[in-house]
Amino acid sequence: MPSPSDPADLEFSPDEMRRLGEAVLARSVAHLATIQQQPVRGDVAAEDLCRAMREPAPEAPAALEPLLDRLFDEWIPRSFTTPSPGYLAYIPGGGVYPAALADLIAGTTNRYTGVWLAAPALVQLEANALDWMREWMQFPPSARGLFTAGGSMANFNAIVCARERHLGPEIRPGVLYASTQVHHSVLKSAKLAGIMPDRVRAIEVDAAFRMRTDRLAEAVEADRRRGLRPFIVVSSAGTTNTGAVDPFDAVAALCERERMWHHVDGAYGGCFHICPELRPLLPGLSRADSVTLDPHKGLFLPYGTGALVVRDGAALRAAHTATASYMPHMVEGDEFYDPQQHGPDLSRGFPGLRVWLTVKLFGMAKIRAAIAEKRALAVDAADRLAKVPGVVMVAPPQLSLFAFHLDWPGATRPARNEATAALMARVTARQKVMLTGCEVDGRVLARVCVLSFRTRREHMDVCVQHVTEETRKILGGIS
Repeated sequence: MPSPSDPADLEFSPDEMRRLGEAVLARSVAHLATIQQQPVRGDVAAEDLCRAMREPAPEAPAALEPLLDRLFDEWIPRSFTTPSPGYLAYIPGGGVYPAALADLIAGTTNRYTGVWLAAPALVQLEANALDWMREWMQFPPSARGLFTAGGSMANFNAIVCARERHLGPEIRPGVLYASTQVHHSVLKSAKLAGIMPDRVRAIEVDAAFRMRTDRLAEAVEADRRRGLRPFIVVSSAGTTNTGAVDPFDAVAALCERERMWHHVDGAYGGCFHICPELRPLLPGLSRADSVTLDPHKGLFLPYGTGALVVRDGAALRAAHTATASYMPHMVEGDEFYDPQQHGPDLSRGFPGLRVWLTVKLFGMAKIRAAIAEKRALAVDAADRLAKVPGVVMVAPPQLSLFAFHLDWPGATRPARNEATAALMARVTARQKVMLTGCEVDGRVLARVCVLSFRTRREHMDVCVQHVTEETRKILGGIS
């Protein structure tokens, strides 16, 4: 501990830092080494535990080891085991180890990367990582990007860019369009950007849960007749409910014709565009004005790593540039990337280091292979489950997510919904695979999303086995 003789001393000696670091590293490595044996869903009925944990800030220092014991033995297990290979719920995030090393480096060196002048070489690493994303999305060299805490903030910044470009100060007449299946963060982001709910249009989807562009065109025309100003369409590169991919080419053509901004929420599916052989699954994505990406999904990084790429980098810069007399001189021109001129944050961490170090240590060939494998695993599992009596595949995998429900002769919708919900609960209770569902048009659907780097063929075999066995038990009990 810091010297007790100097009450203001917060410094640790090199030996103390090494000992503390080794203790944390040992527990972290042991945790990861046993991740496949851990229950995929811990006991999160923890109201009494959380009440008991409430405490005032301590006056005296505590030893590290007892704190690590409680973290790793009591508190971390009481959660969803999101790094598990059996975590097929929601949209998984992997948490590759190089990103943890990057966070350690960023936290200990504590360099300020909000302004280019303060750490030009480090900011250049972040600019490199954003340029890689630009290239993966096949955006032009004029594009610029921004690292965010996740897809929600990326969507927010995209809407702000579109608002500034197309509406200026006259925000109230502006109208945003998205499908009924769009991620809820888009609706929240619109409100934060000053686009109120009565200026957001939910566009009907087709049988594959993709935005209907005929309905979109009708809505835009109707709003223009009312004297409103349609300014942005948000389409989805993989919806959360069913993994649907909207028709980007048709949306892009409409936006070009109507002089509107086209934003693609690719938080889940945008990174599949990294693989050239998978780009036909996302036709027209590269025509968008902006795209949200979540490296903590498609690049397997830890949570808290989002990104936005904007085709016209000047639009991103115009929406965020500001200065003050105490600030260093801003970078002139476009040669060097200055984070504070392209996003809302001035004080910030070093999020780009996570992406940069991960890509450097693995190389893109290995990362592309892992992304492509997740798509192949989902397609194979969906094909096998579709053959199970009683399983109805509602949304086959357009990317690596598929949705299904249970059915049998004479079943009512409430009975089907109850049986599908029971299936998810029973599979998850076996503690090897965690499934979550959704409700679409009054139907409860079970979902499987394959996106963790740890999920391999043997884990999907377990998923198929457990779903098959529990389906037979449920339907056997009904008959």
